[in-house]
Amino acid sequence: MSEPLLQLEDLRVYFPVYSGVLQRITGRLHAVEGVCFTLHRRETLGLVGESGSGKTTLGRALVGILPHMVPDVLISGRALFRVPEEGEFVDLLQIFSRRSRLSHKQRLRYRRHLQMVFQDPFSSLNPRLSVEQIVGEPLQIHFPELSRAEIRDRVIWLLEKVGLQPEDRMRYPHEFSGGQRQRIGLARALATHPELVICDEPVSALDVSIQAQVINLMEDLQEEFGMAYLFIAHDLSVVHHISDRIAVMYLGHVVELGPADAVYFAPKHPYTQALISAVPVADPRYRRERIPLRGEIPSLLRKPSGCPFHPRCPQARPDCAELTPTLRELDPGHWVACPYA
Repeated sequence: MSEPLLQLEDLRVYFPVYSGVLQRITGRLHAVEGVCFTLHRRETLGLVGESGSGKTTLGRALVGILPHMVPDVLISGRALFRVPEEGEFVDLLQIFSRRSRLSHKQRLRYRRHLQMVFQDPFSSLNPRLSVEQIVGEPLQIHFPELSRAEIRDRVIWLLEKVGLQPEDRMRYPHEFSGGQRQRIGLARALATHPELVICDEPVSALDVSIQAQVINLMEDLQEEFGMAYLFIAHDLSVVHHISDRIAVMYLGHVVELGPADAVYFAPKHPYTQALISAVPVADPRYRRERIPLRGEIPSLLRKPSGCPFHPRCPQARPDCAELTPTLRELDPGHWVACPYA
């Protein structure tokens, strides 16, 4: 395994809850609760879970856009990121905090190493800008010494890398299909040659055939550029295909973390087992035994006591409502947050 690139230590994200005529903060919604994991260079870590499990919130907290979206959000813990030029770890949460004493120019030194590909390939692209302006904007911001001709050449090179034509740079986002727009998003993310790309469900809005093309493209780009991926998705079959390791989240907690094959073919946590049982199988002669879950995912405002999964767990025991499990290593590199796994 290569050297660590990102280390999360007890990451927590609490959103404010407003009420009353004056819209005062009367509570906190615990979206991410004590997440810890390590991501290595050139590695792909898949992050899966139901809607509302905190996957997207975690990704947005890392790139520093949450404090600007929700000024009263509370983010604690540490997100240690190894900067290539310095060779040392820096805390992204402090750098991107609204209270940071760093200037905008100083923050740019770190931001260019961390990019994000968003779920909706249409709303994440400015419809008023051409492709050349969209892809060239990060280059103008992070590399002001480049001339217009150099930026244009770089944009053409990036478009060719993601499978688009040089003349496409003059077109606008509405003139492209969903898969092509996601390729533009990839080109924009790669413009600064980042060390880490956070992919927030990059293929969920695409057709199945286009999904395969984009996934294969991402694997080829990772091989060439050498970056790491934090791949957020809810489709376990897609995540298993692209990931080296998989982390499963439920109600803001990581309940299982391990090698992709181990988590996909031999899941230990009851929640992961239920998710795997719902994955369709291509062979019509083979049927998985479905593991039904009781009820719906609880509200983050009214989290269950003890193990957050125990109200829906088919293997729950009386003490699960009292004891909050922590991750323990069952097999080498395979961690599970369940005392009975």
